[in-house]
Amino acid sequence: MAHTTTTQAARTDEAFDTARTYVTLFGAVGAIVLATVAVMAATGHHTTAFLWIRGAVLLAATPLLLRYTAKAAEGSPRAFDRLRTLATTMPVAIVAVDLVPGLCPAWYAVLQGLSALSLAAVAVLTRGAALREAFPKS
Repeated sequence: MAHTTTTQAARTDEAFDTARTYVTLFGAVGAIVLATVAVMAATGHHTTAFLWIRGAVLLAATPLLLRYTAKAAEGSPRAFDRLRTLATTMPVAIVAVDLVPGLCPAWYAVLQGLSALSLAAVAVLTRGAALREAFPKS
């Protein structure tokens, strides 16, 4: 029985390590997006307030997601639920906004879509067997 518990704990730790990596990737892509907007603005290319604000907001969400990931890895069901909810809803919202015609340039939508993929991976992980076992529904 102790071996099963140890194996489950190892799977849970591995799942949270992977989630942390994907959230970090989300933040890295967000930083690239914001840096690209800054370079474009500095070189005289057209940028909009939307590009700046959305890029900044999504990048600012990264520390929050990392905090939820860390707290969930420590066993917090509330943090796990928040991580799971955000990792599920944010990619849908990101892609939905990107699909609005004329709102953002194609390169911006592609980069934001890549960041959404990393969060979608977190959503899949948080619904996987290892974490479902660690956080059973009450």
